[in-house]
Amino acid sequence: MKSPKKDIINAKVMGHRGAALLAPENTLASIRAAAATGVTWVEIDVYLIGEDGLIIFHDDELSRCTNGVGVTRQALPEYVAGLDAGGYFSAEFASEKVPTLVEALECIQSLGLGLNLEIKHDESDVENIVPPVLAALDAHWKDNDKLLISSFNHGALLLCHQLDKTRHLGQLYGPIPEDWQTQLEAIQAYSLNCDYRALTQEKAQAIKGAGYQLLCYTANDMALVAQHWEWGMDTIITDDPTRFAPLL
Repeated sequence: MKSPKKDIINAKVMGHRGAALLAPENTLASIRAAAATGVTWVEIDVYLIGEDGLIIFHDDELSRCTNGVGVTRQALPEYVAGLDAGGYFSAEFASEKVPTLVEALECIQSLGLGLNLEIKHDESDVENIVPPVLAALDAHWKDNDKLLISSFNHGALLLCHQLDKTRHLGQLYGPIPEDWQTQLEAIQAYSLNCDYRALTQEKAQAIKGAGYQLLCYTANDMALVAQHWEWGMDTIITDDPTRFAPLL
């Protein structure tokens, strides 16, 4: 069993990409919408773009969530700053912008929220994205006990751990691999974050028995994860926290 770390996420519900069913995902409007539901933690994605820019964005291409085109990694900050990141969702959000990492950090802290920051997982970009993300957190995020850094990319989390062993890390999985415990031990993980559909009672009990927090994504109906609570799930990540209102 791992050495116990302080339990930092005292919340059963976490907003996904802010609150992605209530406002355009990964925008400041979405973060504010999450806060308005009463949720105390949000998950957002940080993505490395051209000229070493760090933005809050999920996709490898710009077209689904903005009026822009092209590969996200190659986009220049000036171009991204001019995009409409809300019109696709509804006319109400047509002026919404793609936030920078720093803008999002400031917004989240102003609302008193905790942050699950997912590092997007291009295998070739680990050494390019991790150090500047950590530098931005050092400069702009005040309370380490209200911060979880997560990624599907084990290499990114390994580098986070090597550079700053004080950070709380969450290993993301779709299907949970056989060597999950070896991977979590290597980064002294705080949590295992998995697709709720991939979780079984046996796996949940093993994860909890090993001393890790267990977060599941992305369910938008309480009935879908009713048994997961019984198995030991600690937190559900959802696009609409209001659907879990009794747990807020």
